[in-house]
Amino acid sequence: MTLYSRRQIIKMIGVSAAAGAAWKLGFSGQNSPLIEIAESRVLMGTVVNLTVIGEDESIAKTAVSATLDHMAHLETILSCHRPDSELSILNREGALQNASQPLLDVTAQAQQISGISSGAFDITIKPLVDLYQANHAQGEMPTETAVYTTQQLVNYKNIIIEGKNIHFAKPGMSITLDGIGKGYIVDAGTAVLRKHGFKNVMVEAGGDLMALGAKDNNQPWRIGLQPPRPQAEANMTVIGLRNQAAATSGDYMQPFTAELSQHHIIDPRTGYSAPELASVTITAPSAMLADGLATAVAVLGSKEGLELINQLSLVKAYLVTKEMKQIFSINSSI
Repeated sequence: MTLYSRRQIIKMIGVSAAAGAAWKLGFSGQNSPLIEIAESRVLMGTVVNLTVIGEDESIAKTAVSATLDHMAHLETILSCHRPDSELSILNREGALQNASQPLLDVTAQAQQISGISSGAFDITIKPLVDLYQANHAQGEMPTETAVYTTQQLVNYKNIIIEGKNIHFAKPGMSITLDGIGKGYIVDAGTAVLRKHGFKNVMVEAGGDLMALGAKDNNQPWRIGLQPPRPQAEANMTVIGLRNQAAATSGDYMQPFTAELSQHHIIDPRTGYSAPELASVTITAPSAMLADGLATAVAVLGSKEGLELINQLSLVKAYLVTKEMKQIFSINSSI
């Protein structure tokens, strides 16, 4: 079965990802043509793409390099795939003293999203994901007993933060930031570019992206949302972003069953994947928020998910069911 990757689902229209490339753009109202710089680097197990528009190529490249270096540093803190990261130490020890601010910030934001989604988003889901992945590697699914037993380790309320110290209330707990950490790093990279004076930028990592300002001629960055099935006949939805982020969660990204009924988006409250949605794309003021909400809505389903999104300011949702029916939030422009 051929499946789209997460990055393919969110497609940047007219944005090149060629490393180190630069183009002159004809921006209206500018005294001199602006230059578009695009550079890529492998980080967080995916390809990070930066597009910066400015007047001086040398200054832009310096800013891009500083941004990628900062994003790489954050990976050493937040990645559960690096044994030396703060997150990995917390998972091994069940406690971490004097945690760095990025880890504290991401954990706090995750708990907020857990709260407003009634626990549909929960970073303590890692033991369940590990269970499914281990069984999937053996060509089988976990038993109901194993799911139930492991589910007892999942509860965001059992993450205890006291000042700069974090610990788990139950032995055996662990957390994953795969559903929110990438968004945080995208936001942090965008902030570095902004500090360097760049107002028109695109930062994208594995499908999570942040678009500041405009691409050219004062037009918003255009993002295409492809159907979550390669054989789907639905047209690609195109949205415009200006000072907004976008993130997608879908059942096709890490499937555990061939028909995609079970996958890495597990409902923390049941121990199984929700049955309705194939993909969820969220636009929001930050990539971290969009990232977390995309997972939450994928778990909640269209009814409860849209009830949540429609209560949030500057947040929109673009949903596709497993039958390829498209559903948009009431505040969507489409």
